[in-house]
Amino acid sequence: MNFSKLTTALAIVLTGAATANAAQLSPDAKASIPRDVQQLIAIDYRAMENSPVAMSMKDRIMPPELKTFETALNHSGLDVSKDVDVLVFAAFRSKSGSSDATHTLGIAQGQFATRAIAANFTKQKVKPFAIRGVSVYPMGSSGLQVAFLNQTTMIFGEKAAITAALDARDGLQQSLLNNNGLMDSMASVDSEAIWSLLDAKGSQVVLRSLLGDAAGLADFQTVKDHLQGARYTMEFTNGVRFKMEVITGDPITAAAMSTLLQGAVLFKKASGSDVEKQALNSTSVDANGDILTAKYESSDSQFSNLLSSNLFQTVVK
Repeated sequence: MNFSKLTTALAIVLTGAATANAAQLSPDAKASIPRDVQQLIAIDYRAMENSPVAMSMKDRIMPPELKTFETALNHSGLDVSKDVDVLVFAAFRSKSGSSDATHTLGIAQGQFATRAIAANFTKQKVKPFAIRGVSVYPMGSSGLQVAFLNQTTMIFGEKAAITAALDARDGLQQSLLNNNGLMDSMASVDSEAIWSLLDAKGSQVVLRSLLGDAAGLADFQTVKDHLQGARYTMEFTNGVRFKMEVITGDPITAAAMSTLLQGAVLFKKASGSDVEKQALNSTSVDANGDILTAKYESSDSQFSNLLSSNLFQTVVK
């Protein structure tokens, strides 16, 4: 699974869920996410279908991986639009032999009729297997599995992700609660309806996408290893608003990254279409101390026009 593509598209496709609500993780969710997170995305899922812009984006760029997740959730007997309040995706690293492997864990928070869902699985002759007393159910032909931690929290993903999540919850490995850096960053964004956290490696992936060809410049290769993490929020209430903050560790790196991004914006303005130029004119990049900040604001109609542009497709590919 191409997680960098999936999470970029998720952050854009599902951000139509923005409301006055907050996509906050429950204690059970935090405890079941393994410590070494590369990227975490939290979405107020219930309100997603209320945004025409979000639905337009979903139809246009929804990746196959996300379709698989959605189909698999419905296969479990859930009515996703009614039962799920918050949807979380976590990419985390775990040891696989002598190297690191990246897994994707999905978490859904809401109110789940677990007995009825279990009866539905039994009716479909789906046989679970147990991990320390927790029943884990295959989700059709998707290759994914689901387990209910309780009536308000379910986890889903490939078997390795489910196993790692239950190991974290049961204290057999460290969880997100032991990652002080991400926990501190979460406190500054989890009052928003849509937000994401990235570690150093995840920050490099996102900035490389934003920079495009400029990512090959020596300046980026010099400063990329200084990136410590990033966080971003998106809102679709009364227009589109995006804010990303990158923690660089020192003012010099922040200033250098700001210069690179500003240069990339100018380059794309010179070669872009009228729609792309309008979008870039609505983008600001600045550095304050060791924080690099990028902001984008537009109307719904302007953003809808941007969806078919080469610039948008380059960012989400």
